Amino acid sequence: MNVIEYTDLNMLREKLRRPAADVSQLEEKVAAIMRDVRTRGDDALRAYTEKFDGFAVKEFSVTEKEMGNAGKNISVELKNAIELAKQNIEKFHSLQKTPIVEVETMNGVKCWRKNVAIEKVGLYIPGGTAPLFSTVLMLAIPAKLAGCKEIILCTPPSENARLLARAITDGNDEVGQGMIHPAILFAAQICGVKNIFKVGGAQAIAAMAYGTGTIPRVDKIFGPGNSFVTCAKQLVSKEGIAIDIPAGPSELAVLADETVPAEFIAADLLSQAEHGTDSQVMVVSKNKMVLDNVRNEIEKQLEVLPRKKIADEALKKSFAILVKDETEAMDILNDYAPEHLILACADARALAERVVNAGSVFIGAWSPESAGDYASGTNHTLPTNGHARAWSGVSLDSFVKKITFQELSQEGLKNIGPAVEIMAEAEGLFAHKNAITLRLKKLRDALRPRSVREG
Repeated sequence: MNVIEYTDLNMLREKLRRPAADVSQLEEKVAAIMRDVRTRGDDALRAYTEKFDGFAVKEFSVTEKEMGNAGKNISVELKNAIELAKQNIEKFHSLQKTPIVEVETMNGVKCWRKNVAIEKVGLYIPGGTAPLFSTVLMLAIPAKLAGCKEIILCTPPSENARLLARAITDGNDEVGQGMIHPAILFAAQICGVKNIFKVGGAQAIAAMAYGTGTIPRVDKIFGPGNSFVTCAKQLVSKEGIAIDIPAGPSELAVLADETVPAEFIAADLLSQAEHGTDSQVMVVSKNKMVLDNVRNEIEKQLEVLPRKKIADEALKKSFAILVKDETEAMDILNDYAPEHLILACADARALAERVVNAGSVFIGAWSPESAGDYASGTNHTLPTNGHARAWSGVSLDSFVKKITFQELSQEGLKNIGPAVEIMAEAEGLFAHKNAITLRLKKLRDALRPRSVREG
């Protein structure tokens, strides 16, 4: 972890630039995959699933039997934990529903806005070395609460899933067909998701964007993934397919002081560093001893991590920053706009009021980022790469469209019409003006005596 003593925000901004890769060649590869899926559909999916995942999948749909076995293949403790997380996520997201509020902006002019669910949504769930069954909860629960009519879930088959499942098959060819981690299937099952497909990578994004013989086309795609998945989402968004948020490598920033144990802070930093070699973490403090203690704790904890190599690579691109005071610290953190921000300090609640750019904020020594990743109730699908300056994380709103309505009475048109005529004429849009003028004339004519109208 690199140590920096803060002197100038512009200088620091350059040093804190997120790890970036040359994506030009990646885009070419991903675009070729997507063209192939668009042209050949399921045949292309089968070829890529065998090439990238090592499974000769004939049927992509998860069977009822596989769904029925999901709960048998994970521990009772894990099932209970997933159920608890589901309850908390449901509770938090259900409160995001907003009632219809009708307002009469002036006499005879009524306006309101209504939330309408996106009809078809696609959820992508990584399933390789880290099968993210928690992401099933984070995406499927708000989709269900919003009222989305069709929810499609794509996740790759994996050898890891086959090895971890205690009851694999009873002689059929499910192993050859590839298996999905049972925790992913169990989470989908308790969330009411039925359309689940064994396909991953850029090819899964293409399938949901364009539709194939087996996988339906959706209106919006959600979910994290590797660089191929991220690139595929960005490419389809250029074609008019909506995506959840700009995605990138995971990141965490911690504001720390001497009141929070260094081992807590080190554990939090490593929890994000282990996501991937391109992750980035940083700790900011006005106390040099705090930074030294945290770095020492990182070295101790790193030694026993199963994903040590991954975390170690991420730490090479991460930082410990010494500042003069909390004002400097908050300036740095708001400028960086982290995906996750932990305020591990004595006055954390007061400092939280000064946060303007962050995906999700964790307040105090007893609020680890892991709680938000899994079970506190907030959503863990968050903007990265500085996008928290303008983007929010996934919420119930992500799964709805907000449609506005207006209704004018004759009196309302008479009240507002002249102003609209003047404004339309000033912009040179005379057809706009005429839509008002014709109606006002009709109303005036209706008020005239018949003899005048006929004359």
